Amino acid sequence: MSHPEDINMSDAEEEEEEIDEDLISDEEEEGDNASGGERVNVGDLVSDAEDDEAELECDLSAYELFHEGNAGAPCLSFDILRDNVGTNRTVSVPQSVTFVTGTQSGVANANSLILLQMSNLTKVSNPDESDDDIPDSEVANIQSLFNVHPGVVNRIRATEVNHMQFAASWSELGEVHVWALQPLLSELSSGTSKNTHHKPVYTYSGHSTEGFAIDWSTTMPGTLASGDNASAIRVWRPRGDGSGWVIDVSPYKAHTGSVEDIQWSPNEQHVFASCSSDKSIRIWDCRARPEKACMLNLLDAHSEDVNVIHWNRHDPFIASGGDEGAVKIWDLRNFKTGQNVAELLYHSGAITTVEWHSSESSTLATAAADDQLLQWDLSIEAEQESEQGLPQQLLLLLLYYLNCVYLLSV
Repeated sequence: MSHPEDINMSDAEEEEEEIDEDLISDEEEEGDNASGGERVNVGDLVSDAEDDEAELECDLSAYELFHEGNAGAPCLSFDILRDNVGTNRTVSVPQSVTFVTGTQSGVANANSLILLQMSNLTKVSNPDESDDDIPDSEVANIQSLFNVHPGVVNRIRATEVNHMQFAASWSELGEVHVWALQPLLSELSSGTSKNTHHKPVYTYSGHSTEGFAIDWSTTMPGTLASGDNASAIRVWRPRGDGSGWVIDVSPYKAHTGSVEDIQWSPNEQHVFASCSSDKSIRIWDCRARPEKACMLNLLDAHSEDVNVIHWNRHDPFIASGGDEGAVKIWDLRNFKTGQNVAELLYHSGAITTVEWHSSESSTLATAAADDQLLQWDLSIEAEQESEQGLPQQLLLLLLYYLNCVYLLSV
């Protein structure tokens, strides 16, 4: 595995470097794409599927770990809270995980920030075993805590600053809230209540409208960026005394449509990427004044809205997903050419999530409005399809359902 590579914005004009052919294979001729063919309808692959009501059954033998829990209300996004166990985990011992999410209730004043803790998560020992046959020692423990949230939660992101957990939430009311999660975690652990009413430690009302784009920097703890539907991006810098944040009076503006997603560079301080309904992806350096901070532009990254982006932690690649259902991989070393190094065409709906694996630099997960979650291995050359018409790079296909949280290990 290669070491993290910083992208020096001041060197953007230098000669392009050679693309890592071991990670992503070159396209052999114009018009080919990394999927190896056209999109495939999953319904066509289901045996005896006579109509759209065909029921797919979960085969637990495909998983080392499988647990599910119902959040109780529609939730658009979630994040996993950091703990002291680390990311390189196995299912040889029972595991635990804590999520933070937020609801999208259609009832006024009925939305919540939710902490959901799942513990005693054990390995699938007998895939054919029914729930009634599972020993009590292997039953997962699920606890939840609901905290009142002003308005629908458009998106939520968590971070850790000085060993303290925080979450930032975008509200449909046009406000961005920061929540101190330590008091909520204490209540969750004690089990004394299911509902609580802690107020945010900070609220910003300077955006002119609501938004969805929000991300914490991992290289500058406590630094936040938020983007709204009026194309404005705000960068939040924590005060030295811990009393709040300093937010630039002038917004970072270059997009001509709503800012759909923001992602800080995992390796280089001050650098973040954004994508928009204007079909573009832009790279920023917040050391520059807001009006001059946009350093690189990719104006027609997708044929429709660019919904999500994600940086690779180990190699200079960004993945993006668009409304047209395409997932594209971009090499920052030749970003200005506008040529992607891979295009994954399998989803049949708008892409809603893309995320690189934290330690395997060639592994990528995607999800879309077609109710599918896919896992890809881009180290596999995309020369031909499998016998079922699936791209060879496609490692895993999952169908998922609304309102449920699935914890999987395959």
